[in-house]
Amino acid sequence: MSSSALIMMIATVSVVTLVTAYFFYLVLKTPPREEPDSFSENDDVKR
Repeated sequence: MSSSALIMMIATVSVVTLVTAYFFYLVLKTPPREEPDSFSENDDVKR
C-alpha cells in the first residue's frame, strides 16, 4: 500500500469516526420529550 493510500484511509476513517461520535453526543445531550400521561387524559371517560 502506498503512503498516499494509507493517509487517505486514515483520514477517511478518522472523519467517519468523528462525525459518528458527534452525532452520538448530540443524541445523548438531547433532553427527553415529555410524553402525555394517557391515564390522566382518560379520567373523564365513563364506561
